[in-house]
Amino acid sequence: MAGLAGIEWNKLRSFHAAAEAGSLTAAAEALGMSQSAVSRHIAALEHSIGVMLFHRHARGLALTAAGQTLQRATNDMAAAAAFADSAIKDAHDRPQGELKVTAPVALGTQWLVPRLPAFTRAFPDVRLNLVLDDRALDLSRFEAEAAIRLWAATDPEVVQRKLMTVRTSLFASKSCLDANGGAPASAEDLDRHKIIAWSSGEASPMRELDWAARIGRDDRPPRVAAIVVNNVQAMMKAIEAGLGIGPLPEYMIEDKGPLIRVLPDLRGPSFEVYFTYPAELRRSKRIEAFRTFLLEQIQAWGG
Repeated sequence: MAGLAGIEWNKLRSFHAAAEAGSLTAAAEALGMSQSAVSRHIAALEHSIGVMLFHRHARGLALTAAGQTLQRATNDMAAAAAFADSAIKDAHDRPQGELKVTAPVALGTQWLVPRLPAFTRAFPDVRLNLVLDDRALDLSRFEAEAAIRLWAATDPEVVQRKLMTVRTSLFASKSCLDANGGAPASAEDLDRHKIIAWSSGEASPMRELDWAARIGRDDRPPRVAAIVVNNVQAMMKAIEAGLGIGPLPEYMIEDKGPLIRVLPDLRGPSFEVYFTYPAELRRSKRIEAFRTFLLEQIQAWGG
């Protein structure tokens, strides 16, 4: 492979986006460019270094061996470019510019988004780019500049601060309880009720949400669930629809609404919520502004 010296960054950036996304269409959307422009950049890059970087097929793009080698180099370049962009944004006296934050879907939708007007009023020059995703984006590669997470990070290259503890409880609709002779009086009574269970098929702290099927069973097998879901918001909707009793993080039911807390003295697993960001952004004014905002909102909420 010919050397990369003198190759324009925009061509490498198009290659990197296509390698990450696995398709020209997704790469173009991520870059805000036309698909034809991304395709031209990659074709020009392949011509300049004299090797094919992708296998093209009907399902998208697959990296060649040379493409895999180049992607390792562009990973570092992309991270450096993202850090430089962040540093420029923080060169002003007041926080300003885009701040890309990622959070779990349910926590972001139910708890965070309704509180964001207070942040935009306090910091009108900061533009939030909120990415709600239950996957953990790679902060060390600047896939996001900050993250709200339901577990502690293990990456030594990030800084994390505990925000709050999220507790879980059991909830049901009135119609569900009425159909089964009223609310259960003990964990063992759950055996006569339909249960909504959690299962994502992945090893993550969220798997603890399956506790409604296990509580009160001691050494016996878990209860057979009436329905199994892998999304917290879907679980809430299933409970509201009367499909059974299920566990929810307590931030999901701030306004109480139609749901009834079942066995209120019984608390399920809790999750520690952290605010996490790359160590390089330790002095970022935007990061500090958003962290302070979160802590103020948590204090007002009582979390």
